[in-house]
Amino acid sequence: MSSGNTVVARNVRLLREQRGMSLAELARQAGLAKQTLSTIEQGTGNPTVDTLFSVADALGVPVTRLVAEREQVMVVQRGDDVAWHEHGGYASRSLDHVYGSGVIENYLLRIFPAPGDEAVEPSAPHPVGTLEHLYVISGRVRVGPVDYTVELSTGDFVRYPADRPHLYETLDGESLVHVVVSVPRVQPGTGATGVARTHDGQPR
Repeated sequence: MSSGNTVVARNVRLLREQRGMSLAELARQAGLAKQTLSTIEQGTGNPTVDTLFSVADALGVPVTRLVAEREQVMVVQRGDDVAWHEHGGYASRSLDHVYGSGVIENYLLRIFPAPGDEAVEPSAPHPVGTLEHLYVISGRVRVGPVDYTVELSTGDFVRYPADRPHLYETLDGESLVHVVVSVPRVQPGTGATGVARTHDGQPR
């Protein structure tokens, strides 16, 4: 099987399981034969562009979520490169979109310098499929999954997968960031609901 088919197979299966959907249910909502969807999830099919869009619509995600490697889910938006759009008495800047259903949490994080030569302790992984959308209000930070962090300055934005150990590190004194955490409500393979909070010390 091709590497592209492998990526699509893994992403479709993960997103379907996060939503507690059976293979038959997803196939029905996408308007596909169950066998067609099965071959996609096995990585043995060669889905058309129209088929991928149908599956993405049924899952409530952009089609790029089906074809991107997990490491490519990180999206960085530099403050100096964005466009502000005038709307009469105000201007707006689009940061990101949150797709699908689940728990959406908003946080302000004050990130303090690590004392002495101590290493920064990574944050524990959140439930599978969790994304964090982080905007730097002030300061300079290094954030993201520990295996591929990114450095950001005031006005920068990043989205990254947070279902693996991830880091919040200030690079220049105290920093302030705004974080939106999108947590899928349904956990893979369980059909269960109820995701606890992620940053306030309560059980996950």
